[in-house]
Amino acid sequence: MPPLLADNAPTLSGSKGQPALVVNQLTKHFGGRSAFSEVTFDVAHGEVFGFLGPNGAGKTTAVRTLGTLIAPTSGSAIVAGIPLTPENGVEIRQRIAIMPEAPGLYLRLTVTENLEYFASLYGLPHAASRISDALEAVNLADRAGDLCGGLSKGLRQRVGLARTLLSNPAIMFLDEPTSGLDPVASREVHELILGLRQKGVTIFLTTHRLAEAEKLCDRVAILNTTLRIIGRPEDLRAQLFTTALVIRTRVALRAPDQIFTRIPAVESWRSDEPGSYVLSVSDPKIAAPEVARVLVGAGADVLAIGEAQHSLEDVYLELVADDVEASRE
Repeated sequence: MPPLLADNAPTLSGSKGQPALVVNQLTKHFGGRSAFSEVTFDVAHGEVFGFLGPNGAGKTTAVRTLGTLIAPTSGSAIVAGIPLTPENGVEIRQRIAIMPEAPGLYLRLTVTENLEYFASLYGLPHAASRISDALEAVNLADRAGDLCGGLSKGLRQRVGLARTLLSNPAIMFLDEPTSGLDPVASREVHELILGLRQKGVTIFLTTHRLAEAEKLCDRVAILNTTLRIIGRPEDLRAQLFTTALVIRTRVALRAPDQIFTRIPAVESWRSDEPGSYVLSVSDPKIAAPEVARVLVGAGADVLAIGEAQHSLEDVYLELVADDVEASRE
């Protein structure tokens, strides 16, 4: 099924010049299995773009494909302004950086020694200044001489981020950067990503953590071998869910149907538990005062009236209900 595009989602015209990443009908098959199929989207310059989906949905394979590590079966892409073709692989890799879930550091080397090694692999000039700038960006300048084996997983992830910054990439691909981290370390990585966004770095983020995506991403795409939906989190919530008011009263209403059906702004209602009501409305700002007046006039003790809040998790569960890996033969 084609992806649902949320209203007002950023398009090509919202970026500076051409987009940082353009993907058109990209497909990858392994034998008779489809890792992902006919995926189409674009990512604007300076955008944090979230790529979400269950295990086995094709997220990491898509990153590896866009990063030129494996070839697509069909479709096309333009990565950092360069067509995704085998002959352009080296040039694309010079303009992007990929941070896998495990950063792949040498634990017996210091932070600086690791970065010096990777800078030499990339053939980067002025390595010392690049390393200094990267360590400053991830707040690790004071740990430059520490062995990576003695660092916490959270600090090693930050070293991994520093490595991706060495080449001043046009696009950073971050594959599950907070996987296995405790809440404090995850927050530190979040702050680093937000800081990079403020500097205009384009970030392609895959994650299982929906609250993380909601906090960090300008737009998200939900993949389940095919692209299910794409857009800003707030637009996706509005697109998939009816606007509703949540009402709480001290005791259950005696005749709620008689009360709610005579309010023009209320389209329908339900009660989840005594004293708790969910009202479907077209405009909460118009409906809430009217509902409050009617309830008070009916003698109800109103404890709270508020707009129902749907999270990105609600959007995700609405679109992805199956276990991709378990269902494959």
